[in-house]
Amino acid sequence: MLASLQRWINDMTAQSSAAEPPSLALATAALLCEVMRADYRLEPAELEALREELRQRFGLEEEALSELMELAQQETEASVDHHRFVRLIRDECDPESRIELVRAMWALAYADGHKDALEEHRIRRLAELLHVSHADFVRTRHEEQQRAAGESS
Repeated sequence: MLASLQRWINDMTAQSSAAEPPSLALATAALLCEVMRADYRLEPAELEALREELRQRFGLEEEALSELMELAQQETEASVDHHRFVRLIRDECDPESRIELVRAMWALAYADGHKDALEEHRIRRLAELLHVSHADFVRTRHEEQQRAAGESS
């Protein structure tokens, strides 16, 4: 039994090291999907907000955009953790870009009309991992909350 467990661990390690590193677009989309999934509800407004954010951020055509969203959702459902995505964004993006990503996370959290405590917790954790300051975390939350309130008025 121990031998079969060791073989399984070796197979999993070989598969994960053989996989090519994710692109910046996939890493971004996967972290945004993490926020959408945090409250265990996938709302159409959140999917549309994700689609628009990725379209604006990466300038993708509709087919490529759909593929990216599908792949990101598959990655977040299959991944044990999201550290490889966080690490890529932390290494490749400047502080302002990481703050803008946190702002996009808040926009997704408010896309369905309300922010869930689970979404806030997930964004807080991701912001910490992305080395976004608490002040920027709070400021982007407040700005997106105000924007969402203005749209619903």
